Amino acid sequence: MSSTELPHTDAAAAAPMPRVSTVKVAEGEELRPVTLPGLTLSVRSRPPSRSGLPPALYVHGLGGSSQNWSALMSLLDGAVESEALDLPGFGDSPPPEDGNYSITGHARAVIRYLDASGRGPVHLFGNSLGGAVSTRVAAVRPDLVRTLTLVSPALPEIRVQRGAVPTALLAVPGVAGLFAKLSRDWTAEMRTRGVTGLCYGDPSRVTPEGFRAAVDEMERRLQLPYFWEAMTRSSRGIVNAYTLGGQQGLWRQAERVLAPTLLVYGGRDRLVGFRMARRASAAFRDSRLLTLPDAGHVAMMEYPETVAEAFLGLMRTTAPAAADVED
Repeated sequence: MSSTELPHTDAAAAAPMPRVSTVKVAEGEELRPVTLPGLTLSVRSRPPSRSGLPPALYVHGLGGSSQNWSALMSLLDGAVESEALDLPGFGDSPPPEDGNYSITGHARAVIRYLDASGRGPVHLFGNSLGGAVSTRVAAVRPDLVRTLTLVSPALPEIRVQRGAVPTALLAVPGVAGLFAKLSRDWTAEMRTRGVTGLCYGDPSRVTPEGFRAAVDEMERRLQLPYFWEAMTRSSRGIVNAYTLGGQQGLWRQAERVLAPTLLVYGGRDRLVGFRMARRASAAFRDSRLLTLPDAGHVAMMEYPETVAEAFLGLMRTTAPAAADVED
């Protein structure tokens, strides 16, 4: 990767993306591509256990994928009809043809999918970067969002968490290329342990099978020629969104969200400050707060049962009939 600003060319975008390996699909899940003009999205879904369930859509964080939601999706069988997106350039989704990895670009991809599928309004979930994206979607297209669940959303902070500094540095031109060179001898296992230590409040909660699957996925991602570009441009998108003011500011947009909102914050989050829970509770007009003192940045992976229970509680208070879960 070049150490200068990453260029975008239509020819590069049009080039076929390699299939390096098979993306993991858990039991009961399906994975399919959805092609829209200038955009292809990979969608992970769980066929509903019964008809008539309300739809839910899940949006992952930076460097993640739709797999991050598998545990929660399985627990919500019988309550919602679940689909999770791989954002452009992540998971099994190729890069967007326009090279737009901004918060607005990712939000536009979510909106385009919901408009094309006709599934809205949905119960919308977002983690980290996906939380910022989902906030923007809910603010600008309230007709598409039934409820909003945000797990450690990447909303602007004045005092950035120390663990988030490397992500911010990726946005600086040249840093990603330098890091790629310095870390070229790191194994996928070393990288996975680093990510797990950063994202989990207690890394020991990851099972050996789960860790092995994460290593396999890391090996797959590192073979993708656009891996660092997607990380760099999306990191830059987060930083740029933090600097926006006025009606485009994420906190201003949070105040515009009409949907009932569940906020989930972890006390051991190294990327999003636990102190932001109070500000978020004040910003979202119809919000409920779940704090998990021992959780890190991905509470839906560490404590999926607790997050599922809180979401079902949100459903019961907003649409009682939709929350009847099969035994």
